[in-house]
Amino acid sequence: MQIIEGAGRWTPPPAGTANDWVEHLKVPDLSVGTYCIPAGGVDDQSPHTEDEVYVVTAGRARIVTPGGEAAVGPGSVVFVPGLEEHRFVDVTEDLTLLVFFGPAYGSRGDGTRV
Repeated sequence: MQIIEGAGRWTPPPAGTANDWVEHLKVPDLSVGTYCIPAGGVDDQSPHTEDEVYVVTAGRARIVTPGGEAAVGPGSVVFVPGLEEHRFVDVTEDLTLLVFFGPAYGSRGDGTRV
C-alpha cells in the first residue's frame, strides 16, 4: 500500500511555464499524476501512447477530441484512448486534473499500442 499525498490538488505552474505536471506514482502498468492549467491557460500537451483517465478535482473547461467536445468540472471523469488527440480549452477556472495512465506514462514511447 502507498498513500499518495497531494494528488489532485491545485499547484500553480512554475514561473515561466504554462502548466504544471507532477507524477506521483509510476509502476509498470499504471502511473498517477496531477495536471494543472491556470484559468485562461493553454493546454499544450501532445497525444499520449497510453490510455488515460482524467478526474477533474477543481476548475472548469471543455475537452476537445476528434469525436467531439464536452464541458468538464469537478467530478467529471474523462477516458481518452492512447494516441487520440485531445486538449482542454476555454479554461475558465484554475483546472486541476488527477490523471491515471495505463500502462505507465511513457511506457509505450514508440507510439504503438499493444
